[in-house]
Amino acid sequence: MYNYLDLQDTIVAVASPAGAGAIAVIRLSGKSAISIANGMFRAKDLSQQESHSLHLGYIYDEAGQRVDQVLCSVFKGPTSYTREDVIEFSCHGSPYIQQRLLSLCLRSGARLAKEGEFTLRAFLNGQLDLAQAEAVADLIAADSEAAHQMALQQMRGGFSQQIEGLRKELLQFASLLELELDFGEEDVEFAQRKELEELLLKIRAMIKQLMDSFQLGNVLKEGVSTVLAGRPNAGKSTLLNALLNEERAIVSDIAGTTRDSIEELLNIDGIQFRLIDTAGIREASDQIEAIGVEKTYEKIAQSTVLLYVYDASQLSQEECEADLARLRREGLAVLVLANKCDQLEEGQTLAADHFRLSAKQKEGLGELRSALRNLVVEGQIHQQGTTVNNLRHYQALEEGYQAIDAALLGLEEGLSGDLLAMDIRAALRALGEITGKVDVEDLLENIFGQFCIGK
Repeated sequence: MYNYLDLQDTIVAVASPAGAGAIAVIRLSGKSAISIANGMFRAKDLSQQESHSLHLGYIYDEAGQRVDQVLCSVFKGPTSYTREDVIEFSCHGSPYIQQRLLSLCLRSGARLAKEGEFTLRAFLNGQLDLAQAEAVADLIAADSEAAHQMALQQMRGGFSQQIEGLRKELLQFASLLELELDFGEEDVEFAQRKELEELLLKIRAMIKQLMDSFQLGNVLKEGVSTVLAGRPNAGKSTLLNALLNEERAIVSDIAGTTRDSIEELLNIDGIQFRLIDTAGIREASDQIEAIGVEKTYEKIAQSTVLLYVYDASQLSQEECEADLARLRREGLAVLVLANKCDQLEEGQTLAADHFRLSAKQKEGLGELRSALRNLVVEGQIHQQGTTVNNLRHYQALEEGYQAIDAALLGLEEGLSGDLLAMDIRAALRALGEITGKVDVEDLLENIFGQFCIGK
């Protein structure tokens, strides 16, 4: 076994996806990276080359046999990703060639990198803070423009700067409170209690704002959970197929065709919506349908957006409102979709805020897509400023919020500086866990162990 935080070793991994491809990347990082590469690469002395330079040449094994023609990238510390010397061989993507190059590196003194170890080294060497490092994993996993932009923002350090700003303000008062402890017998106050209260109130409000952004951040990262619900034969499955532009759900004139939920992804201008088609809401005629209806209510309770679909040619506005009264809840964005408008009788009126569409004829879908996009961009689930999308960050913010609350209560009750200092230290530790400003070796192993090998 080796120490996961040992920076003396030179590590190596295949940094491109597994399997065959046009090219693959073998990445080395550590104090021996350049010397190991020099022993394999025949073209130039890599130690004499400038950082961030590319060189074409051949890889040879110990017997002098040519293995592959590669493009060698040289990144010298501290201006590399890990702040160490880094070599990347871009070789042909044959799995056999990848393994030959990897074996040569291992036999020359490198060891296999663990999951996320390159990014861990970037953190340990001060290239990234912990929140930025976690954003690297989010960036790799991003499957929509919104998730991509959110990860980029965090990787640039906007969230980290905000957290560090809060910590610095708290640290100033924490140091004054600690100073008071040295003069305990003289009964002096270096930290003005009124100013401390104002600061704590301000920081608590900022933490609360960040915590509130977690709902949006999580849905943008995972996809906005969007349920299609309504009575049987309202056209929910037809609408799902129309939005996806494929026959994903079974469509039938027989009421109750959908017995279980169906989930599909819909991308609208870079925002992912997880569309969930559900069983029609009614008194079930059999046990299986009853289970499906129960699941419908569960999905609505768990979702961010409800698309309530009704047959405008059959259901009265009073019946529609009665359904909505049962389904609405706080925090749920609701769009009411009047389907089958092509079958309306002349003079039949609908509520002004209902979207008129015909899923079968694919009419009104553009307006619906725009409305869904606007819910995120400028509507009910929009959030200005920094967005939190990491559960660990949210939990740390929650701990910090509770510690600040305890300090405010202590001020109100006139507690001594040593007791106030305990709560403020707890808040500082909680905020420090976000950016890695505390001793968190176990936490690091948990975080970076979820990365892919080679990153």
